[in-house]
Amino acid sequence: MKLPIADSATVRAYAAHLLRTHRRPLTLIAVLHTLAAVAGLAGPWLLGNLVDGVTAGTTATHVDVLIGIGLLAVLSQTVLIRFAQRVSMVFGEKVFAQLREEFIETLTALPLSVVERAGTGDLVARTTNDVNRLQHAVRFGVPRVIVAVVTIALTVLASVLTSPRVAVAMFIGVPVMLVVCRWYLRRATPAYQRESAAYAALNGTITESVEGARTVDALRLGSRRFARVNEDLHEAFLAEKATLRLRTVLFPGIDFAFVLAPVAVLLWGGYLASQGQVSLGAVTTVVLYTYQVTGPVWELIFWLDEIQVAATSLARIVGVRLVEQDRTESGATAQDEHIRARGLRYAYREGHDVLHGIDLDLHEGERLAVVGPSGAGKSTLGRMLAGIHPPTGGTVTMGEVPLVDLPLGELRGHVALVTQEHHVFVGTLADNLRLAQEDADEVALERALRAVDAWDWVEALPDGLATEVGSGGTALSPAQAQQVALARLVLLDPHTLVLDEATSLLDPRAARHLERSLSAVLEGRTVVAIAHRLHTAHDADRVAVVDAGRITEIGPHEELVAAGGDYAALWRSWQHE
Repeated sequence: MKLPIADSATVRAYAAHLLRTHRRPLTLIAVLHTLAAVAGLAGPWLLGNLVDGVTAGTTATHVDVLIGIGLLAVLSQTVLIRFAQRVSMVFGEKVFAQLREEFIETLTALPLSVVERAGTGDLVARTTNDVNRLQHAVRFGVPRVIVAVVTIALTVLASVLTSPRVAVAMFIGVPVMLVVCRWYLRRATPAYQRESAAYAALNGTITESVEGARTVDALRLGSRRFARVNEDLHEAFLAEKATLRLRTVLFPGIDFAFVLAPVAVLLWGGYLASQGQVSLGAVTTVVLYTYQVTGPVWELIFWLDEIQVAATSLARIVGVRLVEQDRTESGATAQDEHIRARGLRYAYREGHDVLHGIDLDLHEGERLAVVGPSGAGKSTLGRMLAGIHPPTGGTVTMGEVPLVDLPLGELRGHVALVTQEHHVFVGTLADNLRLAQEDADEVALERALRAVDAWDWVEALPDGLATEVGSGGTALSPAQAQQVALARLVLLDPHTLVLDEATSLLDPRAARHLERSLSAVLEGRTVVAIAHRLHTAHDADRVAVVDAGRITEIGPHEELVAAGGDYAALWRSWQHE
């Protein structure tokens, strides 16, 4: 599944919204830079005035006055630029902070079914490469474009006011710039989108290869993964080469236009001066203005390229906001906590069901163990019962209300899923636990950790609950990280738990001890335990055997063993391991 990319109109509307939100600092930036640009115009005008004065004959006092005005103008420009740049940087940081917060808020609200189907590569690329490209444009590009536009406009106006006849020659390079820029803009957006997509694919391939290194090694897939990385690298190289080609046309074309303008002004102005139609000082002033305007024009062109990159990244970031929700809240309220599946079907790809018409009633407070061979559909069933994925056929209801009709906040308060996948966030251990219950005090945190047999090693940490963990902090083992995840579950306190091999990273003895410790905590709750260790099934109220996307057997452990079916064979095999 590909995440959407916003079209140009949507990107422009979002950018306009950001600028409107921050219009006051934006106006102040424009005013300060306008005043600074006006002060910068004094130099060429004073020099032209001095040339005319020397030509006609002047006094030392007049020269001193002109020099004093020039020094005052330079000092004023310096002070104005200093304050303008400070306001610009603060503006950039505020805009980027708002954009980043909105993006993270959108990202964390994405339907889990969409996140799983989209894969890691595209999302990682949007949250890293695209955000980094955009932050450079927001922090520096927007203010500098304002500066460039204001400076160009005022410089051209000053040139025309100084001598309209001479100033005409300034525009000789404009047709060249227009042709080159038009050629570039027509090709830039698709080229940069291809580049971003190529790097997203490369990130995904590398990330998946690293995360699945053990599987790659076990199945001897190293050469195939290496070939896949090479293919993605080749595509990234071709995409980068295409954008580089655009820049090799844009920048030399603009350089050529810059060379034409001052030469044309000098030749045309010299001719007019030789005919007595303009003064030598006026020609000097316009020539200097022409040289002076090349800086902001070049900066504007430079940011034209950078903003194309940023606009492409913004389209990918805003595109995340366009992801359609996979469920619609109906406003109905569950009257009880009885979860029931009827005719449940699910397909990751259309026409390829992995669950086939499953019917299942979860009695309130019972413990159901789900067992079966790998790939049978156990984890998919667990996700259906937890409301992670909307079913593609049939229903899963709680109190006669489909799970996907409930608000996510309410649903997660009723049903929670814990898998063998876990994550330790950067921060203190207490912060990691309070993700499940923000107002939990240290007594509650300790109680949750004791429930999952984690308090002993937590107490031994350098700072206990205040120990920094996650990237750059104290490293937790996979087993410890899984215990933290289970402690969060205790704090969350839902009435129905779906445990998808939630103790698989612990050794069998520790896992057995932990499950016994959790029993008291789980008392009175409905528990669905997807397990590969059959002692979990032995302790459950009922056992469901899933094979090929169907429940082939269901009942208490003793009855299934006595029936002599698939579960009995599985139990005997497990006992002899």
